[in-house]
Amino acid sequence: MDDNRLWKIFGIGCGALALVTILGVVVVVVLFPIPFGRILGQATATPIGDGTQETAEPVPTFTPAPTRTPGTNSGSEVPNIGAVSLTALYDELTPGVVSIRVFVEQGQTVGQGAGSGFVLNEEGHIVTNNHVVEGAERVTVSFYNGIEVGAEIVGTDADSDLAVIQVDGMPEGVRPLALGNSDDVEPGDWTVAIGNPFGFGGSMTLGIVSAVERSIPSGVARYSIPEAIQTDAAINPGNSGGPLLNLSGEVIGVNAQIQTSGASRANAGVGFAIPANIVRMVAPALIETGSYTWPQIGVSGLGLNLLIREANDLDVQLGAYIDSVAPGGPADEAGLQGSTGQTEVDGFVVPVGGDVIVEAAGERVDSFDDLVAVVALSQPGETITLTLIRDGERVEVDVTLVARD
Repeated sequence: MDDNRLWKIFGIGCGALALVTILGVVVVVVLFPIPFGRILGQATATPIGDGTQETAEPVPTFTPAPTRTPGTNSGSEVPNIGAVSLTALYDELTPGVVSIRVFVEQGQTVGQGAGSGFVLNEEGHIVTNNHVVEGAERVTVSFYNGIEVGAEIVGTDADSDLAVIQVDGMPEGVRPLALGNSDDVEPGDWTVAIGNPFGFGGSMTLGIVSAVERSIPSGVARYSIPEAIQTDAAINPGNSGGPLLNLSGEVIGVNAQIQTSGASRANAGVGFAIPANIVRMVAPALIETGSYTWPQIGVSGLGLNLLIREANDLDVQLGAYIDSVAPGGPADEAGLQGSTGQTEVDGFVVPVGGDVIVEAAGERVDSFDDLVAVVALSQPGETITLTLIRDGERVEVDVTLVARD
């Protein structure tokens, strides 16, 4: 398993959720530990896809905003930051960013929470995090010009930590933000975050993409969100649901989580955003039906490391090791095999006997996160072919994915 289990990642939306108590105001922060071994589905970490084609292809039921180019960066082409006016970029983008307040009733107490969001289309649909609006009795939206209006929760999806709310009419000057292609995002790309940290609406921060294709916890047991974007742009409690953007003003992700030392809730330079291509998949379903259905395969496991390779006498360096298979799930019905026992290597207990997946649906699998992504970007009912190593032999197995329970 990996050291990520020791990380504590909290949802930064509902940042500053204050519950009135006899002692005063209590700030509530949602903590999300990253699981030791990534889990897929029923034991399946495929928190991405069901009714979607591919992440690179939009599946919108809405008309996305036109791409705006106030800077010179589009996609992964990164210009000298001096060539881009951040002031012009801010002026261009803030009309599409909102601050969100939620009101929550808990017994005899009433609390308020704060988050961020961005305007998705001219119909007043706004994207934010599920954890920002979860359990809210009332939601209000403040626009860049200070006008505050009520909003309705249209749909939520806890597995991707995304939600769509809607306002009835938008003030003059408010405009949707364009969704970029998060598959084009690369480490080193410049990026900006705009949101409502600690209640300071309209705050903009600058950073770079630190890494891509991270798996982060969704907050739902057993599931994780693949292909998240890691950034060092400062995001803090209250930024949740706000956009992470490239220098062309395109949304490349939805800010959702930060890693902290545990001693402080403040930014430590490690933030995570749900990729824009997941928004393309989930948002249309939330608008149409209020929910989203995900596929699952029914396995749990981890990426190969030296100890697992030695214990299992493997001649492959990379792949997804299957530690357990959920009884009655798609993987079980297809005959996939999890660990059959354990052994000790240099004092460490290591699982043995599990299949090692090296290819899925025609794509190379270098880690368990890769398997998470392939399954997530598939659809329930779809059959995918897995190439795996078992007893030193390469075997192909067809698995038909099913919808999550």
